[in-house]
Amino acid sequence: MLRLSQAPTDPAFVQDPYPFYDRARAGGDLFWWEEYGLPCAVSHRAVAALLRDRRLGREAPAEMATGWPGHVRPFYDIEAHSMLELEPPRHTRLRGLVLRAFTSRRIAAMGPEIAALCDRLIDGFPEGTFDLLDAYGRVIPVVVIARLLGVPEERAGDLLRWSNAMVAMYQARRTREVEDAAVEAALAFRGFVEETIAARRTRPGDDLLTHLIAAEEAGERLSTDELVTTCILLLNAGHEATVHTMGNGAKALLEHEVRDVTEAAVEEILRFDPPLHMFTRWVYEDVELFGHPFRRGDRVALLLGAANRDPLAYAGPGQFDPAREGPANVAFGGGIHFCVGAPLARLELVIGLGRLFERCPGLRLAEAPRYGDVYHFRGLERLVVTTGGA
Repeated sequence: MLRLSQAPTDPAFVQDPYPFYDRARAGGDLFWWEEYGLPCAVSHRAVAALLRDRRLGREAPAEMATGWPGHVRPFYDIEAHSMLELEPPRHTRLRGLVLRAFTSRRIAAMGPEIAALCDRLIDGFPEGTFDLLDAYGRVIPVVVIARLLGVPEERAGDLLRWSNAMVAMYQARRTREVEDAAVEAALAFRGFVEETIAARRTRPGDDLLTHLIAAEEAGERLSTDELVTTCILLLNAGHEATVHTMGNGAKALLEHEVRDVTEAAVEEILRFDPPLHMFTRWVYEDVELFGHPFRRGDRVALLLGAANRDPLAYAGPGQFDPAREGPANVAFGGGIHFCVGAPLARLELVIGLGRLFERCPGLRLAEAPRYGDVYHFRGLERLVVTTGGA
């Protein structure tokens, strides 16, 4: 197996990880990433297959479970109930309850209100140059998921701050300072969700939180801890990746002078520069996968960003082509952990980017975009634009 060294916080890698993925892919389906001490799947066929392989999963085997240091335990006490980190049967139960509210009909019905939100934000764009992420890209996803869940959208600033702090625990730049900030955010987030749940118990609405409370009260084995964590997960996952995709997508459309935001264009955005680049799995049984022997308790990293640029799956993968043909991209994962909010994210991107370029045909970059040091995620620090002509 090819062994490679690459610091994920290296500035050149942060700005463009794709040359490294090309080097890694030259060795086959898997390579060994020294900094992580893990085999990594890098081809489209391997990543797509391992995402669906039930001999692998997100939850650590019982004998591999370890306690967390005391200073981060409050964070992981919340994460312990996240369906993202669980396998059946708990995962099946929690995901099934959430899917009752994430119906295609409910999501489609949000289209007009997403468009209205986009128009209101565009109407408020400042004159001259401004950061499109702060004015638009960071606002839409958090307001939309807050409305869907039924939490006060006027707390969007707090939700963004808490989410950013918690998600940093899964980034390569993690430090003790990051850990302390994540714990503080997790406790504040928990308190906010508990207050919101208490309010919804007395004043139910037509929202996801009310449906989850009803399921809990109907005795469907949804504990209060699970209810709190599920809300935090949906608020975090429901906007974090969409913010990155909105920014990455606007950048790609501007740089390639594409203005027609079709569903196919959104799929190409997701393939070309996805918001999440690494997703890990535990191995549950001794097995050989793509020529490499694994033992129970091993871990493997699936590089979604590399799979989406595999030349064996996509012709000219480094080119942005909204009319592209090829297999489904893996930006939203696959298998039982396929992103539950994918239909909502796609709707936000089609409407959000579509309204942006319809209303602002003269939109252009005012400075070179730079990506943030947020690996395993990938998103811009800022996206400074102007709505003026060329």
